[in-house]
Amino acid sequence: MAEIKTKLNQTSVATFVESITDQDKKRDSKEILKLLRRVTGKKPEMWGSSIVGFGRYTYTGSDKKTNAWMAIGFSPRKENLTLYIMPGYSFDTMKALLMKLGKHKTGKSCLYIKKLEDIDMKILERIVKTGYKMIAGKHINYGKDK
Repeated sequence: MAEIKTKLNQTSVATFVESITDQDKKRDSKEILKLLRRVTGKKPEMWGSSIVGFGRYTYTGSDKKTNAWMAIGFSPRKENLTLYIMPGYSFDTMKALLMKLGKHKTGKSCLYIKKLEDIDMKILERIVKTGYKMIAGKHINYGKDK
């Protein structure tokens, strides 16, 4: 199996956020990062060149190697504000929350939002809390990681 390309690094999160040229996206990004920090109680860390992660957990991949990964992540992509909620959205609780969220799209573990004014921030907070609790409950090493 190929090596994971998106790795934890020491790049400054503040510098990354300040480099966002679209002012609306920068403002929304700062709001999402405040939400993620408040919900997780973890400090933000850069993963790769464009993902900000909060918290870490370890998992064993199909190649039997143990890997570290972010518990919750965010990236201000060109098209969307993307949140990475690791347990995904196939659970009934998540499906019910997504129905109330507002304008969005999902991938397996990705939540795509164009702009924060399109969604209900209280519902987004519940989605983040739900995903964070789910990933924490599945991974024994979770409490030992940052």
